[in-house]
Amino acid sequence: MRLLHRSVARLRGILGPDPAAVRQSFVALVLNSTTSLIAGGFLGSITSTFEALPGLLVMVPAAIGLRGNIFGAFGNRISTTIHSGTFRLSARPESVLGQNVLAAGILTLAMSVVLAVVAKTIAVALGIADTISMLDLAVISVIGGILASVVVLAATLGLASGAVRYGWDLDNVTAPLVSTMGDVLTLPALFLGTFLVGIHLLTPLLGSVLVAVSVVALVVGLRSKMNLLPRIVRESLPILTLAGFVSAAAGILLEKRFASFAMFPALLVLVPAQLSSSGALGGILASRLSSKIHLGVIVPAPVPTRGARADLAYVFLLAAPVFAFNGLGAHLVGRLLGHASPGAVTMVVASMVGGFVAMLFVLALAYYGTILAVRGGVDPDTYGIPVVSSSVDFIGAFTLILAIVVLGIG
Repeated sequence: MRLLHRSVARLRGILGPDPAAVRQSFVALVLNSTTSLIAGGFLGSITSTFEALPGLLVMVPAAIGLRGNIFGAFGNRISTTIHSGTFRLSARPESVLGQNVLAAGILTLAMSVVLAVVAKTIAVALGIADTISMLDLAVISVIGGILASVVVLAATLGLASGAVRYGWDLDNVTAPLVSTMGDVLTLPALFLGTFLVGIHLLTPLLGSVLVAVSVVALVVGLRSKMNLLPRIVRESLPILTLAGFVSAAAGILLEKRFASFAMFPALLVLVPAQLSSSGALGGILASRLSSKIHLGVIVPAPVPTRGARADLAYVFLLAAPVFAFNGLGAHLVGRLLGHASPGAVTMVVASMVGGFVAMLFVLALAYYGTILAVRGGVDPDTYGIPVVSSSVDFIGAFTLILAIVVLGIG
């Protein structure tokens, strides 16, 4: 009994004195997993589209991740201003909120074009035959990005308003909920964009116009006289571009291992949830660390201090039920849709093994990515989530495939 009491006390110490924060994080993560499984079900149902449009699957993880990267960082910056007492709800373009909204719109346009170029380049370099043109990819990426981002922006603004009105901690909810919206909206939005591909004259003309508009918006953002907008755009571009390359590499991994997913499509249902949960958990950690560094609560040291170690343990403990839920949920959703599955136990084991291996990397990336951002003189709110999310796309895909191979699935 004494050992049990000590274990419970230790667990409470890790989770912290605020049970509301634990509930907020856990509810957000479960919602994130649930909607990601819905996205996975959709992904498993449009395999014919990927067969008809070679190269599109390479762009999918990067396109999904872009929404979380842009709006997760948006939420991070707003969270920090709320914690520091400098945030004001205002629709004026020159306000902190207004400049963040403008930056999100500009980055959505510009990075959608960049992702099209990245996906085309990687697909051709790695020998994927008959890939669709860069303008085709640009049309799908930009149209899909705009459609998904409008809703994700509205949700992010709603979270910011709720944080001010009801005292929510955005550090605990932004990353999982933004990832949720990105997962569930990006795939259908990209699918809608595919209907504009292959139309004689219209597709290349529309692609050229969208590329031109994106370039103009980027130039306007970089040359703006506002105090925050050009800095956000300038600091975001390099990390979002790097994130696009890394996430596209995850798409290559999925493309190369497509035979296993074709044999057991329930595994494809698991993919968005697996990647999104890892990214959301890392995003929670990056958000908490960033806010605490800004407030001076923890020191950015090479070896995590006691406060930072508590946050690392907190996020790792949250991971266990989330990955178990993902594996079981993917099996059930797959069976509901008539997809073959290797079995509920095997799915749970694959999810947890792949997930925990990925989390070892995620925790290190979230901590040291935030530390390097601070020491490099850039805003960790802008860099934390993109670093984690993009890396998790590749690491999460790799560790899931590794678990599939080790367990002899497919």
